[in-house]
Formats: sequence, C-alpha cells, structure tokens
Amino acid sequence: MHDASPRATPTALIVAAFAAVVVFLGVNFVAVRVSNRELAPFWGAALRFFIAGAILLALVRLRRVPLPSGSGLRAAGWFGLLSFGASYAFLYYALLAAPAGVASVAFATMPLLTLVIAAAFGLERLTGRGVAGGLLAVAGIALVFREQLTTEVPLASLLAVLAGAAAGALATVLLKRAPRMHPLAANAVAMPIGAVSLLALSLVAREPIVFPALPLTWGVLAWLVTSSIIGFGLLVWILARWSASAVSYTAVLMPLVTVTVAAALTGEPLTPALALGGAVTLAGVWLGALSRPRPAPAAAAPAPGGRA
Repeated sequence: MHDASPRATPTALIVAAFAAVVVFLGVNFVAVRVSNRELAPFWGAALRFFIAGAILLALVRLRRVPLPSGSGLRAAGWFGLLSFGASYAFLYYALLAAPAGVASVAFATMPLLTLVIAAAFGLERLTGRGVAGGLLAVAGIALVFREQLTTEVPLASLLAVLAGAAAGALATVLLKRAPRMHPLAANAVAMPIGAVSLLALSLVAREPIVFPALPLTWGVLAWLVTSSIIGFGLLVWILARWSASAVSYTAVLMPLVTVTVAAALTGEPLTPALALGGAVTLAGVWLGALSRPRPAPAAAAPAPGGRA
C-alpha cells in the first residue's frame, strides 16, 4: 500500500471516510460495554470478529475478490494478530486496574508511535510538525479526562496501554508497506486471525464460552459486527491513500465520540473540559494529519537570452 506521496493533502472523500471510521469505532466502545455485561471480554471480542470474518469471507467469494498472497497475505496476517489480537489483549489487561480516561490518554500516543515506526521503516519523515500534532492530541485527551489522571495507576497497566498502542501502530505501518489489496480481502484474512488469538486468550483466562441470551446483547453484537466490517474496511481503504501516521489519529478521536455518546445515553451534560479538550485534540489532528506545509515556490524559468 506504500505510495510515493504519503503526506499528500487528503481529499474530501478521504476526510469523510476518516470521520466515518472515528464515529463507527468510537460508538463501538459504548456497545462493547453493553456486550460485556453478558459476554466475557475476550470471548465477546472473539465472537464478534469470528462472525465479521465469516461474513467478509462470504462477500469476498460472492464478489470474486482475490485474497492477498505473498507479502500482502503476511501483512494482513500481522495486521490481524497485532491490531485485533495483541492490542486488544494489552488494553484489556490495562483496564483491569487503570481508569478508562488514563488508558485513553496513554493510547493517544499512537500517532507519535506510528510516526516513529513509519520513519524507522522509511515510509515517512520524522518532522517537528508531526511530533507537535501528536503532542497536541495527547494534551487534548488529557484535558478531557483530567479528573481521572490524579488516580494512582500501576506502572504495569500504563506499560500495557503503551504496548497496545505500539501494537496498533506497528500493525498499521506493516499494512501500509504491503502491496495494495482490497479492504474486504485484507480484513477477511485479518479478522479470523485476530478472532483465533482472542479465543486462545479467552481459554487461557478460563472465561465462560456462552452465546448471548438477551435480545439486547444480540442487537449490540449485530451492531458491533456491522460497524467492524464497515469501520475497518474504510480504515484499510484510507490507509492505501494516506500516510500511516495520519490514519492513526482515528485512535485519538474515538474517545471523544465515546464520551459524547455515553453522555447522550445517560442524559449527563457535556462538560467544558470535553469542549476544550476536544478543541485542542482537533487542533493536533489538523496539525499532524490534515494540514500540509505550503510547498516552496518553483524557481522562475529563465527568459530567452539567459535572463530570469
């Protein structure tokens, strides 16, 4: 998926797809909370991705979309293992002791981690503009969850969140380096692999392997499956057309959607901290992903006779 101009200014269609990913996957965090009331976390995630993966494989077959092979297959496999498997596992472990706000702030380092990893692979340049955008985004999320930041959190939990962010960042970069592939095909490979790894973790954790009994849980599961197919499909589509570090800013904006939706469902008023933190975060996204420095003016062509 590597392109020659990864920092190109995104088109309106790419920005719209980026916003859709943020909304779909941001709402998913609220849906997961509902699902976790009946389904154990690892098993619930595994079930979600098993169903989504089966639907994607059926769509690939019906539409005769070729599955990736060679380096593309390896990249899709690593994307599933790291993004759907390892990242989720680290976050779940961290949330056993860390408040969601602290985890959100630590996970907001993902754009910075992605930029560093992409630079190490030679996909992007480590620029002051990119670093400043990432730091602004972290500051904005910290403002939103500032009350939870006073809570003492075990170092192991913070390291687990950072490991989860690093796993997601590495997954994005590896997929970006791969040959361009159809989003349906990439996720048809990645989601079952992620589901198998999550099922293995569920068995190790001795979670109860049960299917939902409540209609509400089935409805939430249907939403999670649908939004995963659409959201991660759009994510792969965007990644083929934009830089890995820019795409990773979706992880920063998702907590803002989660907090807003949760407040709307509970009837709680939105706080000034959310407005201020959201504005700072959006400024970081603009600086690090959406904006682009003006190109240097081209030198004037020499006039006849050698004069400029």
